[in-house]
Amino acid sequence: MKRKTITFLILVFGFIISLPLKIDAQCPMCKQSLASARADGETSVGNTLNNGIIYLFVFPYILAMVFLFLYIKNVRAKKKLTINSK
Repeated sequence: MKRKTITFLILVFGFIISLPLKIDAQCPMCKQSLASARADGETSVGNTLNNGIIYLFVFPYILAMVFLFLYIKNVRAKKKLTINSK
């Protein structure tokens, strides 16, 4: 069972590594803010907006994976305890 888990984690890690490093994701409101900042002469606002959007996009998925991992670990521990007590 540990071999499957390790293989799965390696595949997930490989998938994450293969993702492009720069992703441009902007909502219309962020795009307007970026356009007005560029009109004022600021050029670093775009990277900051993109990083914030990526952070807001990824964080819930990381939380969900952590809770799922803890839930599965807890269920397996209860099954193991039930099997050992019989």
